[in-house]
Amino acid sequence: MSERVDVLVVGAGLSGIDAAYRLQTECPGKSFVILEARDAIGGTWDLFRYPGVRSDSDMFTLGYPFRPWRHPNMIASGDTVLRYIRETATRYGIDQKIRFGRRVVSASWSTEDASWTVKTDNGEEYAAGFLYLCTGYYRYSAGHEVEFPGQEAFTGRVVHPQRWPADLDYAGRRVVVIGSGATAATLVPALAETAGHVTMLQRSPSYFIALPGGDGSDGSVSPAVSRLIRGRNVLATALLYQASRRWPDRVGGFLRERVARQLPGDVPVDPHFTPRYRPWDQRLCIVPDGDFFAALRAGKASVVTGTIETFTETGVRLAGGDELDADIVVTATGLTMVTFGQIAIDVDGRPVESGKLHVYKGMMFAGVPNLAWCVGYVNASWTLRADLTSRYVCRLINYMDRHDIDITTPDIPPEVAEADEPLMALSSGYVRRAAATLPRQGARRPWRMRNNYLTDLPVMLLGRIDDGNVRFSRLKARA
Repeated sequence: MSERVDVLVVGAGLSGIDAAYRLQTECPGKSFVILEARDAIGGTWDLFRYPGVRSDSDMFTLGYPFRPWRHPNMIASGDTVLRYIRETATRYGIDQKIRFGRRVVSASWSTEDASWTVKTDNGEEYAAGFLYLCTGYYRYSAGHEVEFPGQEAFTGRVVHPQRWPADLDYAGRRVVVIGSGATAATLVPALAETAGHVTMLQRSPSYFIALPGGDGSDGSVSPAVSRLIRGRNVLATALLYQASRRWPDRVGGFLRERVARQLPGDVPVDPHFTPRYRPWDQRLCIVPDGDFFAALRAGKASVVTGTIETFTETGVRLAGGDELDADIVVTATGLTMVTFGQIAIDVDGRPVESGKLHVYKGMMFAGVPNLAWCVGYVNASWTLRADLTSRYVCRLINYMDRHDIDITTPDIPPEVAEADEPLMALSSGYVRRAAATLPRQGARRPWRMRNNYLTDLPVMLLGRIDDGNVRFSRLKARA
Protein backbone atom coordinates (compact mmCIF):
# COMPACT_ATOMS: atom_id res chain seq x y z
CA MET A 1 0.00 0.00 0.00
CA SER A 2 1.57 3.28 -1.12
CA GLU A 3 1.47 6.46 0.91
CA ARG A 4 0.25 9.21 -1.41
CA VAL A 5 1.33 12.86 -1.41
CA ASP A 6 0.99 15.64 -3.94
CA VAL A 7 4.72 16.35 -4.07
CA LEU A 8 7.59 14.08 -3.08
CA VAL A 9 10.92 15.78 -2.33
CA VAL A 10 14.07 13.65 -2.28
CA GLY A 11 16.92 14.99 -0.15
CA ALA A 12 17.03 17.01 3.08
CA GLY A 13 20.11 19.09 2.39
CA LEU A 14 20.39 22.77 1.56
CA SER A 15 18.12 22.43 -1.50
CA GLY A 16 15.55 20.12 0.09
CA ILE A 17 14.92 22.48 3.02
CA ASP A 18 14.52 25.37 0.58
CA ALA A 19 12.08 23.31 -1.51
CA ALA A 20 10.00 22.45 1.55
CA TYR A 21 9.78 26.08 2.65
CA ARG A 22 8.60 27.19 -0.78
CA LEU A 23 6.07 24.37 -1.05
CA GLN A 24 4.45 25.09 2.30
CA THR A 25 4.34 28.87 1.74
CA GLU A 26 3.52 29.06 -1.98
CA CYS A 27 1.52 25.82 -2.38
CA PRO A 28 -0.12 25.62 1.07
CA GLY A 29 -2.85 23.27 -0.07
CA LYS A 30 -0.41 20.63 -1.32
CA SER A 31 0.79 17.69 0.76
CA PHE A 32 4.45 16.74 0.65
CA VAL A 33 7.13 14.74 2.42
CA ILE A 34 10.92 14.68 2.17
CA LEU A 35 12.74 11.37 1.87
CA GLU A 36 16.31 11.47 3.17
CA ALA A 37 18.76 8.58 2.80
CA ARG A 38 20.84 9.63 5.77
CA ASP A 39 19.79 9.93 9.41
CA ALA A 40 20.27 13.68 9.70
CA ILE A 41 19.47 16.99 8.01
CA GLY A 42 22.20 18.74 6.08
CA GLY A 43 23.29 16.72 3.06
CA THR A 44 26.78 17.82 2.06
CA TRP A 45 27.25 19.76 5.26
CA ASP A 46 26.46 16.74 7.41
CA LEU A 47 28.65 14.43 5.30
CA PHE A 48 31.92 16.35 5.03
CA ARG A 49 33.95 16.27 8.26
CA TYR A 50 37.48 17.01 7.09
CA PRO A 51 39.49 19.73 8.89
CA GLY A 52 38.61 23.28 7.92
CA VAL A 53 35.56 22.37 5.82
CA ARG A 54 33.78 25.60 4.94
CA SER A 55 31.50 27.21 2.39
CA ASP A 56 33.02 27.83 -1.03
CA SER A 57 30.51 30.61 -1.74
CA ASP A 58 29.75 33.64 0.39
CA MET A 59 27.01 32.90 2.91
CA PHE A 60 24.97 35.98 2.06
CA THR A 61 24.14 34.32 -1.28
CA LEU A 62 24.45 30.70 -0.14
CA GLY A 63 22.00 31.42 2.68
CA TYR A 64 18.25 31.31 2.14
CA PRO A 65 16.63 34.53 0.87
CA PHE A 66 13.68 33.98 3.24
CA ARG A 67 16.05 33.73 6.22
CA PRO A 68 18.93 36.16 5.60
CA TRP A 69 22.40 35.22 6.80
CA ARG A 70 23.12 37.34 9.87
CA HIS A 71 26.51 36.06 10.98
CA PRO A 72 29.39 38.50 10.27
CA ASN A 73 31.50 35.76 8.66
CA MET A 74 30.98 35.75 4.91
CA ILE A 75 32.81 32.42 4.48
CA ALA A 76 31.46 30.09 7.16
CA SER A 77 32.78 26.91 8.72
CA GLY A 78 30.99 23.68 7.87
CA ASP A 79 29.47 23.27 11.33
CA THR A 80 28.10 26.84 11.18
CA VAL A 81 26.45 26.15 7.81
CA LEU A 82 25.02 22.87 9.11
CA ARG A 83 23.60 24.56 12.20
CA TYR A 84 22.01 27.25 10.00
CA ILE A 85 20.30 24.64 7.79
CA ARG A 86 19.00 22.66 10.76
CA GLU A 87 17.78 25.75 12.60
CA THR A 88 15.93 26.81 9.44
CA ALA A 89 14.26 23.40 9.17
CA THR A 90 13.18 23.55 12.81
CA ARG A 91 11.98 27.15 12.72
CA TYR A 92 9.56 26.46 9.87
CA GLY A 93 8.48 22.98 10.98
CA ILE A 94 10.14 21.37 8.00
CA ASP A 95 11.91 18.81 10.19
CA GLN A 96 8.50 17.24 10.86
CA LYS A 97 8.11 16.49 7.15
CA ILE A 98 11.31 14.47 6.80
CA ARG A 99 11.46 10.66 6.69
CA PHE A 100 15.02 9.69 7.54
CA GLY A 101 16.81 6.50 6.52
CA ARG A 102 14.89 6.25 3.24
CA ARG A 103 17.21 5.95 0.28
CA VAL A 104 15.18 6.13 -2.92
CA VAL A 105 16.15 3.35 -5.31
CA SER A 106 13.56 3.69 -8.07
CA ALA A 107 10.89 5.99 -9.45
CA SER A 108 8.35 4.86 -12.06
CA TRP A 109 5.98 7.18 -13.91
CA SER A 110 2.53 6.04 -15.06
CA THR A 111 0.84 8.24 -17.63
CA GLU A 112 -2.41 6.34 -17.11
CA ASP A 113 -2.45 7.34 -13.43
CA ALA A 114 -0.53 10.63 -13.81
CA SER A 115 1.56 9.49 -10.88
CA TRP A 116 5.05 8.56 -9.76
CA THR A 117 5.61 5.39 -7.74
CA VAL A 118 8.75 5.73 -5.65
CA LYS A 119 10.42 2.87 -3.79
CA THR A 120 12.99 3.06 -1.02
CA ASP A 121 15.67 0.63 0.08
CA ASN A 122 13.71 -0.29 3.22
CA GLY A 123 10.76 -1.53 1.15
CA GLU A 124 8.47 1.47 1.50
CA GLU A 125 6.49 2.80 -1.44
CA TYR A 126 5.19 6.31 -2.11
CA ALA A 127 2.92 7.73 -4.79
CA ALA A 128 3.15 11.36 -5.87
CA GLY A 129 1.80 13.60 -8.59
CA PHE A 130 5.10 15.51 -8.79
CA LEU A 131 8.64 14.35 -8.03
CA TYR A 132 11.26 16.91 -7.00
CA LEU A 133 14.83 15.62 -6.75
CA CYS A 134 17.03 17.68 -4.42
CA THR A 135 19.77 15.08 -4.36
CA GLY A 136 22.70 17.19 -5.54
CA TYR A 137 25.02 15.82 -8.18
CA TYR A 138 27.69 13.74 -6.49
CA ARG A 139 27.92 10.32 -4.93
CA TYR A 140 27.72 10.33 -1.13
CA SER A 141 29.09 6.84 -0.59
CA ALA A 142 32.59 7.68 -1.87
CA GLY A 143 34.49 10.36 -3.74
CA HIS A 144 36.75 9.88 -6.74
CA GLU A 145 39.56 7.69 -5.47
CA VAL A 146 42.71 7.10 -7.51
CA GLU A 147 44.90 4.01 -7.11
CA PHE A 148 48.41 5.42 -7.39
CA PRO A 149 51.36 3.22 -8.42
CA GLY A 150 53.03 1.62 -5.42
CA GLN A 151 50.39 2.85 -2.99
CA GLU A 152 50.35 -0.50 -1.19
CA ALA A 153 54.02 -0.02 -0.25
CA PHE A 154 53.37 3.17 1.72
CA THR A 155 53.64 2.50 5.45
CA GLY A 156 51.77 5.64 6.48
CA ARG A 157 48.06 6.37 6.22
CA VAL A 158 46.14 7.32 3.06
CA VAL A 159 42.79 9.08 3.49
CA HIS A 160 40.21 10.71 1.21
CA PRO A 161 38.54 13.91 2.48
CA GLN A 162 35.05 12.52 1.86
CA ARG A 163 35.80 9.68 4.29
CA TRP A 164 37.80 11.55 6.90
CA PRO A 165 38.59 9.25 9.87
CA ALA A 166 37.54 10.64 13.24
CA ASP A 167 40.62 9.10 14.86
CA LEU A 168 43.22 10.58 12.49
CA ASP A 169 45.95 12.31 14.52
CA TYR A 170 48.05 14.56 12.28
CA ALA A 171 49.62 16.73 14.99
CA GLY A 172 53.35 17.02 14.35
CA ARG A 173 53.11 14.75 11.29
CA ARG A 174 54.32 15.31 7.73
CA VAL A 175 51.25 15.51 5.49
CA VAL A 176 51.06 15.50 1.70
CA VAL A 177 47.77 16.67 0.21
CA ILE A 178 47.33 15.54 -3.39
CA GLY A 179 45.13 17.99 -5.27
CA SER A 180 44.80 21.65 -6.19
CA GLY A 181 41.09 22.41 -5.92
CA ALA A 182 38.89 23.95 -3.25
CA THR A 183 39.19 20.97 -0.91
CA ALA A 184 42.99 21.04 -0.99
CA ALA A 185 43.02 24.82 -0.52
CA THR A 186 40.83 24.34 2.55
CA LEU A 187 42.75 21.41 4.02
CA VAL A 188 46.25 22.85 3.77
CA PRO A 189 45.87 25.82 6.16
CA ALA A 190 43.65 23.82 8.54
CA LEU A 191 46.12 20.94 8.79
CA ALA A 192 49.09 23.32 9.00
CA GLU A 193 47.87 24.68 12.33
CA THR A 194 49.10 21.53 14.14
CA ALA A 195 50.85 19.32 11.57
CA GLY A 196 54.63 19.21 11.36
CA HIS A 197 54.49 20.33 7.73
CA VAL A 198 51.91 20.19 4.94
CA THR A 199 52.78 19.91 1.25
CA MET A 200 50.17 20.49 -1.45
CA LEU A 201 51.17 18.29 -4.37
CA GLN A 202 49.43 19.29 -7.56
CA ARG A 203 49.62 18.05 -11.11
CA SER A 204 48.32 21.38 -12.43
CA PRO A 205 47.42 24.59 -10.58
CA SER A 206 44.07 26.31 -10.03
CA TYR A 207 42.98 29.93 -9.84
CA PHE A 208 42.89 31.28 -6.28
CA ILE A 209 41.23 34.41 -4.97
CA ALA A 210 41.58 35.72 -1.43
CA LEU A 211 38.46 37.31 0.05
CA PRO A 212 37.67 38.69 3.50
CA GLY A 213 36.21 35.95 5.69
CA GLY A 214 34.11 38.47 7.63
CA ASP A 215 33.83 42.07 8.71
CA GLY A 216 35.83 41.57 11.90
CA SER A 217 32.91 42.25 14.22
CA ASP A 218 31.38 39.94 16.80
CA GLY A 219 27.82 41.16 16.37
CA SER A 220 25.06 40.03 14.03
CA VAL A 221 24.13 41.60 10.71
CA SER A 222 20.63 43.04 10.40
CA PRO A 223 18.30 41.46 7.81
CA ALA A 224 18.27 44.68 5.78
CA VAL A 225 22.07 44.88 5.67
CA SER A 226 22.28 41.17 4.89
CA ARG A 227 20.05 41.67 1.84
CA LEU A 228 22.15 44.62 0.67
CA ILE A 229 25.34 42.54 0.95
CA ARG A 230 23.60 39.71 -0.88
CA GLY A 231 22.69 42.00 -3.77
CA ARG A 232 26.21 43.44 -3.91
CA ASN A 233 27.79 39.97 -3.94
CA VAL A 234 25.42 38.70 -6.65
CA LEU A 235 26.38 41.64 -8.86
CA ALA A 236 30.12 41.40 -8.13
CA THR A 237 30.21 37.66 -8.89
CA ALA A 238 28.26 38.11 -12.11
CA LEU A 239 30.56 40.91 -13.27
CA LEU A 240 33.70 38.87 -12.51
CA TYR A 241 32.32 35.89 -14.42
CA GLN A 242 31.34 37.97 -17.46
CA ALA A 243 34.70 39.70 -17.47
CA SER A 244 36.43 36.30 -17.29
CA ARG A 245 34.51 35.12 -20.35
CA ARG A 246 35.16 38.30 -22.38
CA TRP A 247 38.73 39.09 -21.32
CA PRO A 248 40.20 35.83 -19.96
CA ASP A 249 43.83 36.91 -20.36
CA ARG A 250 43.31 40.15 -18.46
CA VAL A 251 41.33 38.53 -15.65
CA GLY A 252 43.81 35.66 -15.44
CA GLY A 253 46.67 38.13 -15.15
CA PHE A 254 44.79 40.08 -12.48
CA LEU A 255 44.19 36.95 -10.41
CA ARG A 256 47.80 35.79 -10.72
CA GLU A 257 49.06 39.23 -9.73
CA ARG A 258 46.92 39.23 -6.59
CA VAL A 259 48.27 35.79 -5.67
CA ALA A 260 51.88 36.89 -6.30
CA ARG A 261 51.56 39.66 -3.72
CA GLN A 262 50.76 37.13 -1.01
CA LEU A 263 53.40 34.51 -1.75
CA PRO A 264 56.72 34.15 0.07
CA GLY A 265 59.77 34.99 -2.00
CA ASP A 266 60.77 31.37 -2.56
CA VAL A 267 57.41 30.37 -4.07
CA PRO A 268 57.09 31.54 -7.71
CA VAL A 269 53.74 32.15 -9.37
CA ASP A 270 54.89 30.13 -12.37
CA PRO A 271 54.45 27.16 -12.35
CA HIS A 272 52.61 26.85 -9.02
CA PHE A 273 49.84 29.38 -9.61
CA THR A 274 49.65 29.66 -13.41
CA PRO A 275 46.70 27.47 -14.53
CA ARG A 276 46.48 25.96 -17.99
CA TYR A 277 42.82 26.94 -18.35
CA ARG A 278 40.93 30.21 -18.53
CA PRO A 279 39.36 31.73 -15.42
CA TRP A 280 35.98 30.13 -14.67
CA ASP A 281 36.59 27.15 -16.93
CA GLN A 282 36.75 25.72 -13.41
CA ARG A 283 35.41 27.24 -10.19
CA LEU A 284 37.69 29.72 -8.45
CA CYS A 285 39.22 28.56 -5.16
CA ILE A 286 38.23 31.06 -2.48
CA VAL A 287 40.81 31.65 0.25
CA PRO A 288 39.17 33.45 3.20
CA ASP A 289 41.48 36.06 4.72
CA GLY A 290 44.33 34.58 2.67
CA ASP A 291 44.82 31.74 5.17
CA PHE A 292 46.36 29.43 2.55
CA PHE A 293 49.02 32.01 1.66
CA ALA A 294 49.64 32.79 5.32
CA ALA A 295 50.53 29.12 5.89
CA LEU A 296 53.03 29.31 3.01
CA ARG A 297 54.62 32.49 4.35
CA ALA A 298 54.91 30.97 7.83
CA GLY A 299 56.78 27.98 6.42
CA LYS A 300 54.12 25.60 7.72
CA ALA A 301 53.08 24.61 4.20
CA SER A 302 54.58 24.36 0.74
CA VAL A 303 53.47 23.75 -2.84
CA VAL A 304 54.98 21.25 -5.26
CA THR A 305 53.87 20.99 -8.89
CA GLY A 306 54.67 17.70 -10.56
CA THR A 307 53.55 14.21 -11.53
CA ILE A 308 53.56 11.21 -9.22
CA GLU A 309 55.78 8.38 -10.37
CA THR A 310 55.07 6.08 -7.45
CA PHE A 311 54.39 5.87 -3.75
CA THR A 312 57.30 4.61 -1.62
CA GLU A 313 57.46 3.23 1.90
CA THR A 314 58.06 6.72 3.26
CA GLY A 315 56.14 8.98 0.92
CA VAL A 316 55.80 9.89 -2.75
CA ARG A 317 58.37 9.92 -5.55
CA LEU A 318 57.80 12.35 -8.42
CA ALA A 319 58.68 11.95 -12.08
CA GLY A 320 62.19 13.34 -12.21
CA GLY A 321 63.26 11.69 -8.98
CA ASP A 322 62.31 14.16 -6.24
CA GLU A 323 60.79 12.55 -3.15
CA LEU A 324 58.30 13.90 -0.62
CA ASP A 325 58.43 12.27 2.80
CA ALA A 326 55.04 11.77 4.44
CA ASP A 327 53.41 10.17 7.43
CA ILE A 328 49.93 10.84 5.99
CA VAL A 329 48.80 11.29 2.40
CA VAL A 330 45.44 12.96 1.75
CA THR A 331 44.03 12.24 -1.72
CA ALA A 332 41.90 15.31 -2.44
CA THR A 333 41.22 13.92 -5.91
CA GLY A 334 37.65 15.12 -6.27
CA LEU A 335 34.03 14.04 -6.36
CA THR A 336 32.21 11.39 -8.32
CA MET A 337 29.26 12.98 -10.07
CA VAL A 338 25.96 11.12 -10.39
CA THR A 339 22.58 12.11 -11.75
CA PHE A 340 19.28 11.98 -9.87
CA GLY A 341 20.92 10.52 -6.77
CA GLN A 342 21.52 7.23 -8.63
CA ILE A 343 17.78 6.58 -8.71
CA ALA A 344 16.58 4.21 -11.45
CA ILE A 345 13.87 6.16 -13.28
CA ASP A 346 11.43 4.93 -15.91
CA VAL A 347 8.52 6.48 -17.79
CA ASP A 348 5.74 4.02 -18.59
CA GLY A 349 8.23 1.19 -18.28
CA ARG A 350 10.88 2.84 -20.47
CA PRO A 351 14.16 3.38 -18.57
CA VAL A 352 15.35 6.98 -18.53
CA GLU A 353 18.97 7.40 -19.64
CA SER A 354 20.22 10.63 -18.08
CA GLY A 355 22.95 11.16 -20.68
CA LYS A 356 20.35 11.31 -23.46
CA LEU A 357 18.07 13.83 -21.78
CA HIS A 358 17.82 17.52 -22.65
CA VAL A 359 17.34 19.93 -19.80
CA TYR A 360 14.44 22.40 -19.81
CA LYS A 361 14.90 25.64 -17.84
CA GLY A 362 17.75 23.98 -16.01
CA MET A 363 15.37 21.77 -14.03
CA MET A 364 13.01 19.55 -16.09
CA PHE A 365 13.69 17.16 -18.97
CA ALA A 366 12.30 16.48 -22.42
CA GLY A 367 9.98 13.48 -22.33
CA VAL A 368 9.93 13.15 -18.53
CA PRO A 369 6.62 14.31 -17.00
CA ASN A 370 6.11 16.02 -13.64
CA LEU A 371 9.72 15.80 -12.49
CA ALA A 372 12.28 18.45 -11.58
CA TRP A 373 15.96 18.15 -10.58
CA CYS A 374 17.51 20.88 -8.48
CA VAL A 375 20.99 21.86 -9.69
CA GLY A 376 22.81 25.02 -8.62
CA TYR A 377 24.98 27.40 -10.59
CA VAL A 378 28.55 26.48 -11.50
CA ASN A 379 29.68 30.12 -11.34
CA ALA A 380 27.81 31.37 -8.27
CA SER A 381 26.20 30.19 -5.06
CA TRP A 382 24.22 26.96 -5.26
CA THR A 383 21.24 28.39 -3.39
CA LEU A 384 20.65 31.24 -5.82
CA ARG A 385 19.63 28.76 -8.50
CA ALA A 386 18.11 26.20 -6.11
CA ASP A 387 15.66 28.75 -4.74
CA LEU A 388 14.67 29.93 -8.23
CA THR A 389 14.02 26.31 -9.21
CA SER A 390 11.86 25.68 -6.14
CA ARG A 391 9.84 28.81 -6.75
CA TYR A 392 9.31 27.84 -10.38
CA VAL A 393 8.20 24.35 -9.35
CA CYS A 394 5.61 25.98 -7.09
CA ARG A 395 4.46 28.28 -9.90
CA LEU A 396 4.10 25.28 -12.20
CA ILE A 397 2.13 23.23 -9.66
CA ASN A 398 -0.24 26.16 -9.01
CA TYR A 399 -0.66 26.70 -12.77
CA MET A 400 -1.55 23.04 -13.23
CA ASP A 401 -4.15 23.31 -10.47
CA ARG A 402 -5.77 26.43 -11.93
CA HIS A 403 -6.08 24.86 -15.37
CA ASP A 404 -7.00 21.31 -14.28
CA ILE A 405 -3.78 19.94 -15.74
CA ASP A 406 -2.50 16.57 -14.56
CA ILE A 407 0.64 16.15 -16.65
CA THR A 408 3.34 18.58 -17.77
CA THR A 409 5.94 17.20 -20.18
CA PRO A 410 8.68 19.34 -21.76
CA ASP A 411 9.00 18.75 -25.51
CA ILE A 412 12.20 19.80 -27.26
CA PRO A 413 12.02 20.76 -30.95
CA PRO A 414 14.30 18.54 -33.09
CA GLU A 415 16.31 21.47 -34.40
CA VAL A 416 17.02 22.66 -30.86
CA ALA A 417 18.11 19.18 -29.78
CA GLU A 418 20.71 19.05 -32.55
CA ALA A 419 22.98 21.43 -30.59
CA ASP A 420 23.95 18.69 -28.15
CA GLU A 421 26.19 20.19 -25.47
CA PRO A 422 27.01 19.26 -21.86
CA LEU A 423 24.85 20.60 -19.04
CA MET A 424 27.87 22.00 -17.18
CA ALA A 425 30.40 24.12 -19.01
CA LEU A 426 33.33 23.30 -16.75
CA SER A 427 36.62 21.59 -17.54
CA SER A 428 36.99 20.22 -14.00
CA GLY A 429 37.95 16.56 -13.75
CA TYR A 430 34.79 15.54 -11.91
CA VAL A 431 32.67 17.04 -14.71
CA ARG A 432 34.69 15.45 -17.53
CA ARG A 433 34.53 12.03 -15.88
CA ALA A 434 30.72 12.23 -15.75
CA ALA A 435 30.18 13.71 -19.22
CA ALA A 436 28.50 10.59 -20.62
CA THR A 437 25.83 10.51 -17.90
CA LEU A 438 25.08 14.22 -17.55
CA PRO A 439 21.95 15.64 -19.25
CA ARG A 440 22.50 17.78 -22.33
CA GLN A 441 21.67 21.31 -23.43
CA GLY A 442 19.95 22.52 -26.57
CA ALA A 443 20.66 25.40 -28.92
CA ARG A 444 18.67 28.12 -27.17
CA ARG A 445 16.62 29.01 -24.14
CA PRO A 446 14.73 27.51 -22.40
CA TRP A 447 16.82 24.46 -23.33
CA ARG A 448 20.11 26.07 -22.32
CA MET A 449 21.34 27.12 -18.88
CA ARG A 450 22.94 30.56 -18.96
CA ASN A 451 24.29 30.39 -15.40
CA ASN A 452 23.25 33.99 -14.89
CA TYR A 453 21.12 34.74 -11.85
CA LEU A 454 20.29 38.27 -12.98
CA THR A 455 18.74 37.08 -16.24
CA ASP A 456 17.21 33.92 -14.75
CA LEU A 457 15.42 35.83 -11.98
CA PRO A 458 12.66 37.43 -14.12
CA VAL A 459 12.31 34.33 -16.32
CA MET A 460 11.80 31.92 -13.43
CA LEU A 461 9.60 34.17 -11.31
CA LEU A 462 7.60 36.03 -13.97
CA GLY A 463 8.05 34.19 -17.27
CA ARG A 464 5.22 32.29 -18.95
CA ILE A 465 4.57 28.74 -17.86
CA ASP A 466 2.90 27.90 -21.19
CA ASP A 467 5.87 29.02 -23.28
CA GLY A 468 5.30 26.61 -26.16
CA ASN A 469 7.94 24.14 -24.98
CA VAL A 470 5.75 21.97 -22.77
CA ARG A 471 2.82 19.66 -23.40
CA PHE A 472 -0.06 19.84 -20.93
CA SER A 473 -2.58 17.01 -20.63
CA ARG A 474 -5.33 15.63 -18.40
CA LEU A 475 -6.18 12.15 -17.29
CA LYS A 476 -8.59 10.45 -19.69
CA ALA A 477 -11.04 10.00 -16.84
CA ARG A 478 -11.18 13.79 -16.38
CA ALA A 479 -10.97 14.81 -20.05
